[in-house]
Amino acid sequence: MEKRKLGTTGPTVSAIGLGCMGMSDFYGPADRSESIATVHAALDAGITLLDTGDFYGMGHNEMLIGEALAARGRDNVRISVKFGALRDPAKNWSGYDSRPAAIKNFLAYSLQRLRVETIDLYRPARLDPDVPIEETVGAMADMVKAGWIRHIGLSEVGAETIRRAHAVHPISDLQIEYSLISRGIEDDILPTCRELGIGITAYGVLSRGLISGHWNADRGTKDFRAMSPRFQGSNLDANLALVDSLRAIADGVGASPAQVAIAWVAAQGKDIVPLVGARRRDRLTEALGALEVKLTEKHLTALAKAFPPGAAAGARYPEAQLAHMDSEKRAGA
Repeated sequence: MEKRKLGTTGPTVSAIGLGCMGMSDFYGPADRSESIATVHAALDAGITLLDTGDFYGMGHNEMLIGEALAARGRDNVRISVKFGALRDPAKNWSGYDSRPAAIKNFLAYSLQRLRVETIDLYRPARLDPDVPIEETVGAMADMVKAGWIRHIGLSEVGAETIRRAHAVHPISDLQIEYSLISRGIEDDILPTCRELGIGITAYGVLSRGLISGHWNADRGTKDFRAMSPRFQGSNLDANLALVDSLRAIADGVGASPAQVAIAWVAAQGKDIVPLVGARRRDRLTEALGALEVKLTEKHLTALAKAFPPGAAAGARYPEAQLAHMDSEKRAGA
């Protein structure tokens, strides 16, 4: 397994990370035993980065990871946790909380659910509009000194916020959506991270399955994607037409559309680690195959022509959620 370092000060991890969210939330029912088997298969394959959030299934995802690691051990595994998103018993969203006291509370519960003594990468899920980022990062820096977390990350914030946060404590990486059809970070955010020596952990590399080549255009889906603008009406038709172009290029490469999409993200720089949201071992196996895909300049040119910035139809989140995303103040698609 190829290794990549997350920024100047962050840990060295596998070239692909496993995003565990779908094992607990947002994409419909998941099989617990298959989820744990998938985590184990990822570890066996050399994946060392597991990504979660304390609000994924209201703690379910952290407990799942804790159970999976209990059978295998913590050695060489790097756990990344997002915190701060507030939810009610009906699983609705009710804002974000990044006050120093709240962070300590969130962290205490995460350590318990994960069955670990320290978390490798800890990050606010979104910018709390009521708390200056300096206060949030300052509180996290205190926890680094105390040994409860090892590295500080950010998620879905813009260039100005990144600079302010990094001035308080070194930021290891920014977690943000990046794919063939979500390229808004290229204008300002990615250059800022590279200037400051901050890595990128890229989620949504398959745009929630839209460009995986497996989407069956089931407009009756009841999961998160039912609210996603890119999966609705004429937007879905236009985006699936893009997938046809990806499939044609993938056929020429000798790989699946998903493998080419993941390989494209990985090819954008050694400072970028794609997170693959596999919930099953077969999907994980396919994703790992992306490591063997070698995209030539001819392939990259064809992909650039088929997927220019802004090619996707529809925003990547519903408007109500975009309003909470600092990264969208300047980002494009």
